[in-house]
Formats: sequence, C-alpha cells, structure tokens
Amino acid sequence: MGEKYNKLYKSYRNDNVEFKKGMDDMSRPDGYYAWTATVGEKGQIVIPKQARDLFQIKPGDTLLILGDKNQGLAIPPKGAFADIFKVAFPENGDNK
Repeated sequence: MGEKYNKLYKSYRNDNVEFKKGMDDMSRPDGYYAWTATVGEKGQIVIPKQARDLFQIKPGDTLLILGDKNQGLAIPPKGAFADIFKVAFPENGDNK
C-alpha cells in the first residue's frame, strides 16, 4: 500500500509549493488544492464546502482516513475503498 498511500499525499503535501490562504486558481498547480479546517472539542472537523463539492462528498457518505506518523493524514477518494482493500488484503495471501 506504500506507493499508493504516498501518492495520495502529493495532493496534500508538495514541498515545492507554498499554499496560502486566498490563493487564486491561476497561481496553484493544476489538480492541487489546500483548505483549512478547525478541530472542534469532540475532535470533529468540517470538510470545506469547496472540497465537498469538488469530491462529491454528501451527507451520510463514509470516508476512509489513512494515517502515517511521519506524513500525516490522507482521505482518499470515496471510490478508492476497493483498490485499497485489494492492496492491503490480497486474495492470494501475499501480504504476509
């Protein structure tokens, strides 16, 4: 899962680009986005409306959150569940 997992972070963490609040769409690389979210008292965050619209996240959707102590958190696309589970739990048992 390492390669796919690391690829997910490229859209969140790019050492060559500094994202700033209020950046217009013309000044960022195509396909890269950055938003901020505040963690509430119960540990909850609100996914910004722009992100929900872009990734078609609707109320009631289930999201997978991946964590790496060194790289942080990633939320892969909703449709990635099957691909991630195939990598994590191959049918032939090669993950031992």
